[in-house]
Amino acid sequence: MAYVLGYIYADGSLENAFYIRGQYLRISSTDKITIDNIKNILDSGHKIVETPAYNNNKKQFLLRIGSHKLYKSLLEKGLYPNKSLTIKFPRISKKYLKDFIRGYFDGDGCVHIEKRKNKENKLLISRLCVIFSSGSKSFLEGLSEILSKITKQNKKKIYKNGDTFQLKYSTRDSVELFKFMYTDVKDKIFLERKLKIFRKYFDLRSKRVDKKVSFVLEYINGHVVK
Repeated sequence: MAYVLGYIYADGSLENAFYIRGQYLRISSTDKITIDNIKNILDSGHKIVETPAYNNNKKQFLLRIGSHKLYKSLLEKGLYPNKSLTIKFPRISKKYLKDFIRGYFDGDGCVHIEKRKNKENKLLISRLCVIFSSGSKSFLEGLSEILSKITKQNKKKIYKNGDTFQLKYSTRDSVELFKFMYTDVKDKIFLERKLKIFRKYFDLRSKRVDKKVSFVLEYINGHVVK
């Protein structure tokens, strides 16, 4: 549920249709498997609606749940309609922080491997980069502060990128974030395509695979290292 809440903070919204006395949670993604997982976690019988792709954009999958009880519960957790520009980082129990942040990362985060060429035109791995995005600078400031305490990193500066703000981490910090977000992941609740990028990086840069990274990768693969 902490993972779902994190994902809702990223790619979810609340809709108060007062004219029909309806209150809804809307969750969208280009990854259908993510919406399927969230639907199952919430034990929802609502239909997932597929929107067609246009203007070279990917098609979206939308889960819309009408529930006054759920709507009220999410309000109590700090969500509200039209949240994108003003939302703040919520108070989350330390026990569930990694799940909440992994959920947000799967919604509004990205990871990529930066490459460059040397003088001999040989392709080299430059660095691993993790980025969190939000329309709310305040949310990312709260996230940066939390991560600096948990992973013992320096608090990062928030950058403006067009209409959004970004929180960026380079290689060392990105590796620490991997350890934090994916340790003891239950039921494999994560976006596989983002995890694959981490795996690819560790395959290419074996020197970055310490005991903790190895343990996390083995655990995720279903082989717990004792």
